[in-house]
Amino acid sequence: MIRIHIIGGAGSGKSYIAALLSQKLTIPHYDLDDIFWDNEVDVYGVKAPEQQRDQKLREIVSQDSWIIEGVYRSWVEPSFSAANNIIVLMPPLSVQESRIWKRYEERISGVVPSKKRETYEGVKNLLEWNKEYNLIKLPHFTANCGYTEKIITVSNNLDVLELF
Repeated sequence: MIRIHIIGGAGSGKSYIAALLSQKLTIPHYDLDDIFWDNEVDVYGVKAPEQQRDQKLREIVSQDSWIIEGVYRSWVEPSFSAANNIIVLMPPLSVQESRIWKRYEERISGVVPSKKRETYEGVKNLLEWNKEYNLIKLPHFTANCGYTEKIITVSNNLDVLELF
């Protein structure tokens, strides 16, 4: 039974490393954005109903093995509790910002298909949010979450592959 929760800021490499790790360990991985946001609406940034979101998380966590990845901290307590390891990705903020812009440009140009309908203004807001998340919120979480014995912090997401 392998249960891994990957947390980190936007552009930290959560989705990328979750996919690689999922393939290596042959277990499913889940992006929390897919259950937090309502992807059925025409407008970007609409949250899914909490009850629906929480039910989907419970269904995932009840499985024998999984990799869950996302930036979320408060409502994902069931995942943190059930995880064997909580991987915290903390690459330099400049690396994350570069990845965020690159991802936006690829999605907007259609090079990379995406169900997310981002805007330039939204990306600017994401960069601001991400800075606070990385400098204040994520360090506070790692110091105070109650699962410090499960936490593994890495600055290079590829280091995660060597851990498993």
